[in-house]
Formats: sequence, structure tokens, C-alpha cells
Amino acid sequence: MSSPGREVKGGPGRFARRLLREWRLRGWPLRGERLVVAVSGGADSTALLLALEELRRVPLLEVEVTAAHLDHGLRGEEAAADALWVERLAREQGFGCVVGRASVSELVLETGDNLEQAARRARYEFLSEAARACGARAVLAAHTLDDQAETVLLRLLRGSGAEGLGGMVPERALEVGSEVSLRRPLLNWARRADTESYCRERGVEFRADAMNEDERFARVRVRRRLLPLLESFNPRAAETLSRTAALLREDSTALEDLATALLAAALTEDTEGTTTNPATLIRPLRVEALTDAKPALRRRALRLWLARARGDLRRLSHAHLLGVERLLEGARGGRVAELPGGARVERRRGLLHFRPAAETSTPDEP
Repeated sequence: MSSPGREVKGGPGRFARRLLREWRLRGWPLRGERLVVAVSGGADSTALLLALEELRRVPLLEVEVTAAHLDHGLRGEEAAADALWVERLAREQGFGCVVGRASVSELVLETGDNLEQAARRARYEFLSEAARACGARAVLAAHTLDDQAETVLLRLLRGSGAEGLGGMVPERALEVGSEVSLRRPLLNWARRADTESYCRERGVEFRADAMNEDERFARVRVRRRLLPLLESFNPRAAETLSRTAALLREDSTALEDLATALLAAALTEDTEGTTTNPATLIRPLRVEALTDAKPALRRRALRLWLARARGDLRRLSHAHLLGVERLLEGARGGRVAELPGGARVERRRGLLHFRPAAETSTPDEP
């Protein structure tokens, strides 16, 4: 870092003004909040932290900010240097900072996730802990419009439906059932070039992670190969993908509301024999309430049910969902659909029962 960041004279600059405009558009509080900002040291998160400092200094934003940085345990001394750099930057901008360390390689072995999935899981667990420790109501992540375009392309290549192609949302709960929100204030307007330019304007030399240039990772190949190719056809391809994602999210939200109503109608009060652990009691579904529903709504209702039962949808593929849906066919009970991690869904007596991995049971006839 060449300097602690040059003073911005007068009112806020263009980047900070655009951040404030998005803040107001989302209806986020302008004062009195405690926030955690995920800061890797790269251009995007550094620009977000600097813009928050600029808006606080004016002052147009009166919030308490803590920077949070996680060393994933993958890059040795380079990662340790990044952590020290982020701590220094946060202090110079007048913010607190928390630094954590994870062993993502060990997490890969424990969970069976790939490296990117394990790193993401470790990061969000760390951010949740940081928010609780700071008493923060929200965590800010510096995902940009470029990140959104890459996410949509990756999900398209995996064959995702409308929900997946809706990409990242500007705000959601940080964890299932959490009162802490995850906000992405750069998502709908900031390009990577914007964040890099703003850091330079502020006289801050952001950090570079060599893993972001490693084409063994699918996201890096999309970033370096596929998106530039699309931009040769449409120079505003990233913006177009982001706009398409927003439209799909609107459609998905409408379908989600209908699926939630369908799920409520299908849930039975009969919980006998559903689980051996009352703390994880999952009510079974009435087969007859689902069979006549449209496939799109039926599958969404099943996804919602499985998400509640498992706590998340990690490693649950479309094939698994189709396996559960096939249990609705015909009148025969005693059938089973296997799920990742050893859990399963059983059809018995006109009901679908969720069985956690630790449970065993003998299927009955209908």
C-alpha cells in the first residue's frame, strides 16, 4: 500500500456517490447501524471499505464499521501478508478489524466439497461469527456486476433453472434463520474496472491473489475466456447478464410464493415416526396434495421442504430432486429416494417422510 489513502476534498466522489445511491435505493439505514465488511484486500473489497470511509467522513453515512478478513490457509506467507495489510488499511481508515484463519484443505477432506465450496463455507461461517461478536446487523460483501455475470454463466453451464440463473441477490439472510443480513451494495452497478480505478484515485495499491488467475478454477476460466468472448459479440454482455438475472429473480420470487403455499397445503400434522430427534422434527408431506400440482411448483415445494429438513441444499442436485419427485408416482409405498450425506426420503401410507442420515427404518406398505 503506497499510502493510507489520500484525502478526498469537498463532497464524495463519483464512486462513493453511486454507493450512497444504491444504499438509499435499498432502504438501508444511513445511521446507527453496526456493519461488518468482508475485506480480502483485493480491489473490490478495498474500494468498498474506502467508499464507506469517504461517506462517513462527509458525513453522509453514520455507521460503525468493522473489517473482517479470513486467511483460508492456502497461500502461506502471502496470505499472512494480506491479513496484515488489511489490518493496517482498516486502522488507517478508522475502522476496527478482525482476522480469522481456516484450514480449507482439511475442510475439503471432511466434507467432500471442492476447494471453492469449502472456502466459501469457511468464509461465511467466519463472517457469521464476526457479526455476532461485533453485534452487527449486516455483513457487506463486495461482489460486483462482473461477479454476477460470472455466476450466471457458471450456473447456465451447470444447467440451473430460473432460480439459479437469477444469480446473487442484493440482500439475503447471512445464514438460514439468521437475523443478520448479507448485503451486496456493489452488485448492480460496479464493474471491476470501477473498483480498481477508485482504489488508484485514493492512492491505495490493492492486493492481488494469484488464485484469481489460476485457470484450474472454473470461475477464473469464465472470467478470462468466456466473458471476454461474449463481450466481442456484445460489449455490454456483463450488464445484459445481470439484467437478465434480475428479471429471472422476479419470476422466481413469484413462483416461490406459490410453492410456499403448496408446501403449506401438503404438510400434514401427523409427525408420528417421522424422526427420533424432536429438535429436528420434520413434518411429512401428503402425496395427494402434490401429485396434481404443476411440475415447476411441485419441485419448488419439494426443494423448500428438503432445505428445511437438511438445513441447506448443499450437494443436492436436480437428479436427487427428480428422485424424490418420482416417489409421488403411482400408489405403491415402501419406496426410497437417497440424498447426499446418507439422508433419504421414504414414501409410506400416502406420505413422504424425511429420514436424517442417522435414522434407520423399515418401509411399510401404503
